[in-house]
Amino acid sequence: MREVIARAIALSATALIIVHNHPSGDATPSSRDIRLTRDLVEAGRHMKVAVHDHVIVGAAGRTSMRALGLI
Repeated sequence: MREVIARAIALSATALIIVHNHPSGDATPSSRDIRLTRDLVEAGRHMKVAVHDHVIVGAAGRTSMRALGLI
């Protein structure tokens, strides 16, 4: 989490969209994904960096955590 926010600040970013893949092929967010995303949103808020979405890519498609109401 620290590396993501530090990189955003280094690039003068004001917003992020996080994307990662699940090698298992299932694009369903895990409890760890949800926890990490909420922590990133909170850390970003303090640093003035908005997290617009966290997209998980799997073999069968993708899942937007914003669309699921998790952000």
